[in-house]
Amino acid sequence: MGPEPDVPDGSQQPCCPLYHQAIELIGRRWTGAIIAVLLEGEPMRFSEIAAAVPQLSDRLLSERMKELEARGVIEREVDPGPPVRVSYRLTDMGRSLAPAVDALHAWARRWLRPTARA
Repeated sequence: MGPEPDVPDGSQQPCCPLYHQAIELIGRRWTGAIIAVLLEGEPMRFSEIAAAVPQLSDRLLSERMKELEARGVIEREVDPGPPVRVSYRLTDMGRSLAPAVDALHAWARRWLRPTARA
């Protein structure tokens, strides 16, 4: 993407607010990893997601899951049991992120190199 065209008063056109919302939601730390994991193996239990992203703390995973559920990207399903089982799956909105996640994976494989910390 190139620079935004100038608007009549000579200033730059502002960033699209919907694009900004999307980047703020999906670009939050660990959110992309959570979505990528759910794209590969949904539905999943909290512990399965935590195991798939081992660097992520339970507290932060819980926070991200609540955010994604509130925005309609994932849904939480409770099987009353006994025992009670909670699983998470992507909604249609969440699954529609697959092409973007795939494109980001391809870009990363092409342009980024592993670091000592990874």
